[in-house]
Amino acid sequence: MRNPDARWERLWAAGPWVLDGVLAVAATAVGFATLATVLPFDPGSPRAWAAYLLLAAHTLPIAVRRRFPVPALAWALATGVGFAALGLSLVALSFTILIYVYTVAAHRPRRVSLAGLAATEAVLLLVWLVNPGAIGDGGTVVIDGLIMAAAWWLGDGARRRQEAIVTAQQRAAELELAREELARRAVSEERLRIARELHDVVAHSMSIIAVQSGVGAHVLDSQPEEARKALVAVEATSRQALAEMRRLLGVLRQEAEPRGSLAPAPGLAEVEALAAEVARAGVRVEVRIEGTPAALPAGLDLSAYRIVQEALTNVVRHAGPATARVAVRYAPDRVAVEVVDDGRGGDPGRDHGGHGIAGMRERAALYGGTLEAGPRPDGGFRVAASLPLEGAP
Repeated sequence: MRNPDARWERLWAAGPWVLDGVLAVAATAVGFATLATVLPFDPGSPRAWAAYLLLAAHTLPIAVRRRFPVPALAWALATGVGFAALGLSLVALSFTILIYVYTVAAHRPRRVSLAGLAATEAVLLLVWLVNPGAIGDGGTVVIDGLIMAAAWWLGDGARRRQEAIVTAQQRAAELELAREELARRAVSEERLRIARELHDVVAHSMSIIAVQSGVGAHVLDSQPEEARKALVAVEATSRQALAEMRRLLGVLRQEAEPRGSLAPAPGLAEVEALAAEVARAGVRVEVRIEGTPAALPAGLDLSAYRIVQEALTNVVRHAGPATARVAVRYAPDRVAVEVVDDGRGGDPGRDHGGHGIAGMRERAALYGGTLEAGPRPDGGFRVAASLPLEGAP
């Protein structure tokens, strides 16, 4: 069964076209009736048939006046001149020409509608000068000209009102977008505040756990009971910290946001797999591991991997046809990564102001490390990071 609301919407959308069609038929009928009373010659003569055809050609375009306002007015003026050339009075057309003048003023810019009004007044004056009987005396010409101007004024007012409505709607839409942006900004600020609270909770809890576990280790042999109390405190604090993290992270997670992957975070052990993935993008990558790979803190391992990943991504984006060389160097006190390519080293998208390099520098600084990035003297680009290991001598 068809939706009645959809039918009403279609009828509402077609309303102006239906109204114009009915108006065109009515204007034609009124014109025919008026013409029949003022015909100065035999109703069955060829001139009479020509008059009826010109009148129909003059009035029926009312049905498309909204879509073609200026051509409809021009056609109406042309048929009006032909009607007057037959020696007929324009009284049968006066009402119709007002509709065309109004439509041009209501649907076209003012300079266009003023030109249409001027053309209409000029045609009216020309017809009166050539065939005064088609209009009447001079007073009638002045009155008809004023009526044409009044029709234009009404149409211009309708256009200005419609423009004001559209402007108000656009302004309302802009205000709505601004309100939505303010709401999103408020949500982002609240999420940042919650993240800070999460940091405070975890940092405080981890401090307590570190202190209590240190106490427990210290008195484990001499005071087992105190060690047991420390372990109980560690367990309680860690459970409380986990509960707070779940609660706060539940607030941070967006409803439509997909849940994070359960796969472990990547590290330097996956550099060769990363190189293979980049190679599929058309960049040759060589990987070299120096030193003995060691177990790194998870955060540091992830940051080193992200630095290599971002550097290789920049090679794909900016270096053009190139070969990249990745070096991972393990040392007792630090781990270093280096990515060198032989592509377009001077590409402005890879200078020190790029967001990618800034992000790599932040990751290195987070662990007290350093990062160097810039063009090589012999061409290409180099990114090198050195990350000290916490607790290393």
